[in-house]
Amino acid sequence: MPIGKVKWFDTEKGFGFLATDEGQEVFLHASALPAGVKEVKAGTRMEFGIAEGRRGAQALSVRIIDAKPSVAKATRKPAEDMAVITEDLIKLLDAISNGLRKGRYPEKAHAAKVAAVLRRVADDLDA
Repeated sequence: MPIGKVKWFDTEKGFGFLATDEGQEVFLHASALPAGVKEVKAGTRMEFGIAEGRRGAQALSVRIIDAKPSVAKATRKPAEDMAVITEDLIKLLDAISNGLRKGRYPEKAHAAKVAAVLRRVADDLDA
């Protein structure tokens, strides 16, 4: 079975391309991924079968050999630090909630800062 690396994979579209060690480009459909795997990162090494489709080579029966580590997981904050951050975030959102109950939205500049903090915390949790 050929071995290659993922060139790119679009989870939303459900497909991408592999490059074999010999340099051949191979179409990779999400249905060829192992059970439970919904996405793969560029650079992930795989072993796969190849079938000729209407538009060229297509990967079948993919087996992941070496998954690329997540940079986000490797650099995210320790859980203890995230606990403190989420507690502070709760206090911040509670203050906004009190204003909203009184019919007042936060000022635009303050709302933008809070939204940025929420996005950042969400990114750290989702890594």
